[in-house]
Amino acid sequence: MADTNQGECILAEISKNPILNKVYTMKGGPDDCVDAYRDWASTYEKDTVEDMGYVAPTVVADTLAGLVTPNATILDAGCGTGLTGAALRERGIKTIDGMDISPEMLDIARAKDAYRDLRIQDMTGKLDYETDAYDATTCVGTFTHAHVGPQGFNELVRITRAGGPIVATVHEDVWPDGYEEHFAALERDGAAMIRSIEEAPYHLHKCRLCVLEAR
Repeated sequence: MADTNQGECILAEISKNPILNKVYTMKGGPDDCVDAYRDWASTYEKDTVEDMGYVAPTVVADTLAGLVTPNATILDAGCGTGLTGAALRERGIKTIDGMDISPEMLDIARAKDAYRDLRIQDMTGKLDYETDAYDATTCVGTFTHAHVGPQGFNELVRITRAGGPIVATVHEDVWPDGYEEHFAALERDGAAMIRSIEEAPYHLHKCRLCVLEAR
């Protein structure tokens, strides 16, 4: 019953916010995503952090800070308004780059002064970063409804140096959409190793907190 009530609360929250409804029901791919976040950028943090209790950025920052040194170079993929980057800086990480599909979200992230570099990138395709470019990568809130599927992990693994962690959230609703199978394939191919997968707080919903290691 608790899970049912929680699901009803989430649906109610989404239905009363036109932008949330638009984001969670997108069908058209990257162009729709750019359009949706153009509208949402200015109220994103109020809607997620204040109204929905969005804690995933701090959960991921806490996890990664325990796996790397302060001098590690980090890519925050799908960084949005920079919540994860700011949380990483608070935990002593000095060099963080970020990327997102939305210019408007990046403008807000830039104002946080947490990032060395910010770029517009589309995680549904190849990223414009060299192989083995980073000591670690994070991705928070992007593996979710109508955004990026399991294949997005391929590029995160590619740009992370061997032995480096990839720490990411996967929304619990989309977790059944092939993530376990995709991770297993990455292990079979020798591209990555699964270090841990556990249920973790996200916002009104929960997520899988996934830690892979690039090979």
